[in-house]
This record gives sequence, C-alpha cells and structure tokens, in this order.
Amino acid sequence: MKTKIRYIRQEAGISQGDLAKKVNVSRQTISALENGRYNPSLVLAYKITKVLGCPHIEDLFSFDDEDLK
Repeated sequence: MKTKIRYIRQEAGISQGDLAKKVNVSRQTISALENGRYNPSLVLAYKITKVLGCPHIEDLFSFDDEDLK
C-alpha cells in the first residue's frame, strides 16, 4: 500500500507524535505507515484521513496490483 501521510502531515505542520496521539496509536505506528511497513485497519485509515483534513481515504492511501496478491 502506498501512502501520502508523510507529505500531507508535514504540509499541515503536524509531527508524527501529534498525529499518533490524535488517532490513538504509537509514533512508531505512524512511522511504519509512512514507510510502507504496516497497513492500517479501515478504522485507523479513516481516523488519519479525518485528522489530516482529507475528504477521502483514497487521498492518503492507494493500492497497486502487488498489494492485491
């Protein structure tokens, strides 16, 4: 799964720690998401989307064919 979390988070001036607190996960989880080492639950993806002010989950997360195998 590809993600734009880091880019949008930095544009919004939010640290990994602050985002983590707002969505109730560890800073390490946010780091893993940003680096493609962890795929979020639908609930977590939704929370992150709302905190970062994006209208759609697809604005932050995208799949490629490899993710669907």
